[in-house]
Amino acid sequence: MQLNSSRASLAHFFTALLIVISLVALSMQPAQAQNAQQKYKIGIIGTGKIGGALARHWVKAGHEVLISSRHSEQLQDLANELGPRAKAGTPREAAAFGEVILVSVPYAAMPQIGKDYAAELAGKVVLDTGNPFEGRDGPMAVEALKKGTGIASQEFLAGTRLVRAFNCIPAASLANDANRAPRRIAIPLAGDDAQALEVAQQLVQDAGFSPVVVGPLAAAVRFELGKELASKQYTAMEMEAILSRPETAPAR
Repeated sequence: MQLNSSRASLAHFFTALLIVISLVALSMQPAQAQNAQQKYKIGIIGTGKIGGALARHWVKAGHEVLISSRHSEQLQDLANELGPRAKAGTPREAAAFGEVILVSVPYAAMPQIGKDYAAELAGKVVLDTGNPFEGRDGPMAVEALKKGTGIASQEFLAGTRLVRAFNCIPAASLANDANRAPRRIAIPLAGDDAQALEVAQQLVQDAGFSPVVVGPLAAAVRFELGKELASKQYTAMEMEAILSRPETAPAR
């Protein structure tokens, strides 16, 4: 009888333990769900084809956006089309509005953006889509490529939590191929701030693509234009397979 009583007590103990574990798990689910569904105010500096496409995707996902350009009045029709979660304004207004900022401008404009809106951008997550082109941007593009675009962009946008993102997907694919079946297009990311990378990953997913973290900002050289990761529209699995291979030293 004593043995049976011990077994019954042990069974009751494990049953109670399972109940406690289940209750803890249930209590965590709402917080996890809330985190997964976090909605941001996003300021978009430079609303061309890239910025405009992302504004559409993010509004559809439930985020608020402020789209901007040097001629903000030209963006009012787009803001009206996107609905109540979108409005148009100046770049300074976008920088002030956003919890997250997308900068999608010709690369030569980066130093001025960093100077003009330093106070508004300070401490914020900034997604940088720009690519330096010598023919368009002049000698500063050559210097940026020598340093690596991720490092150069962080210098221009000092004080921000920078993530390189959306720089190597064609605008047409960004606009038209979100949620591609059977597997989404991968978007490589690079950043030095872990929390900023988490935000960037959510926003890539919310736009209908698959995020792949390549590494810190110095690793953004791996998906500069002309590099293998920027050569086609890979899936996340394909991109991760490329990243798992040893890098080949450039020929001299």
